[in-house]
Amino acid sequence: MCRSIKLLRAADVTPSDSDIRAAALQFVRKISGYRHPSQANLDAFETAVEEISAASGKLLGSLKHRYPAATRQA
Repeated sequence: MCRSIKLLRAADVTPSDSDIRAAALQFVRKISGYRHPSQANLDAFETAVEEISAASGKLLGSLKHRYPAATRQA
């Protein structure tokens, strides 16, 4: 569906708030059909982005990793 949304879950990296918001923005753009919403739809658009960002951050913070992060030896 949203090919430009990158995977944010990784065992050794915590996604930044800006990464989570960017993914939420791409998702809302995709499902709404708006790249830039009209003034009449701006509040609904921004509310959706904020709510999806919050839910995504909560999800990512709650996920358990099956395996510990790999350690690299040089």
